[in-house]
Amino acid sequence: MSVALVTGSGGLIGSEAVRHFAGLGLDVVGIDNDMRQEFFGAEASTAWNVRRLAEELGGAYAHHSIDIRDRDSLAKLFARYGRDIAVVIHTAAQPSHDWAVRDPFTDFDVNAGGTLNVLQNVREHCIEAPVIHCSTNKVYGDRPNSLPLVELESRWEIEPGHPYEQGIREDMSIDACLHSVFGASKVAADVMVQEYGRYFGMRTACFRGGTLTGPAHSATELHGFLGYVMRANMERRTYKIFGYQGKQVRDAIHSSDVVSAFEAFFRNPRSAAVYNLGGGRHSNTSNREAFALAAQITGQEMITEYVEANRIGDHKWWIGSNEAFQADYPDWKQVYDVPMIMREIYEANVDKWVPGA
Repeated sequence: MSVALVTGSGGLIGSEAVRHFAGLGLDVVGIDNDMRQEFFGAEASTAWNVRRLAEELGGAYAHHSIDIRDRDSLAKLFARYGRDIAVVIHTAAQPSHDWAVRDPFTDFDVNAGGTLNVLQNVREHCIEAPVIHCSTNKVYGDRPNSLPLVELESRWEIEPGHPYEQGIREDMSIDACLHSVFGASKVAADVMVQEYGRYFGMRTACFRGGTLTGPAHSATELHGFLGYVMRANMERRTYKIFGYQGKQVRDAIHSSDVVSAFEAFFRNPRSAAVYNLGGGRHSNTSNREAFALAAQITGQEMITEYVEANRIGDHKWWIGSNEAFQADYPDWKQVYDVPMIMREIYEANVDKWVPGA
């Protein structure tokens, strides 16, 4: 049999990858111990998503509640499937700037140590399997904030004619800038994935995502931008805006578009590949623009509170370029834009996200 092993299988990208690769005919082995609930509380639990995967996929999905820091348990699982593992999709992580500061040891052990554990097990048990790693644009630290930006009515925007006008490329330096504790742990993981590709000849890819989003997100205040915008609007929560006049810009890519990129790499893998992957110029929004879209979809204005201080290491403007990935995989096409994404999040949660829930 051919097995796709997915870490963080109950999360947004992990669950999308489970469905997608099961749809390709692979047996899927999922690893997820619902650490998201420990990080962010009960509303962020991914247990509901794991139950849904089991119901939808039946015997095509085998779930294992393993902590990726647990080397012995991880090694036993990899040894069990061995060379039947055709691809490893690593999405498990501690994903929040704010949470990382509370417990740097756990953040680093999960993000850096957990990634090393996955890589070494691939090396020992299924070295031919491509490793697809969910990295982040936060590996660039606050370097994007040094770009020449112009303040517009609803957003910050890069100066016209700048080399990154169509999106930030992978040639941006990650050195000599502020990363946040979370960003530093993700840099360590990103570089280790590259190193296993170069040093051991493994086929690895770091996908440095912008805002990854979709209806399967267990959205909460500290993680899940567009999902939490919709949730706050629908449940009549107060949305805290952290600095930059609410004009900070994010590109946003739907989880379906992300995993179709993963499939492209799986079918034609490279060694030590690094790609920015996000909404790009096709799909991006500022906080203010997202609030207006949410109000348009629900008929309710956002309730907001402005906090003067921005989050440490946060980007004022991020629109990434998908140019490098599209050059290597020209058949990959992006489908979703921000209005489509927010409408889908609304429709998927209209019966669940209600005031007082």
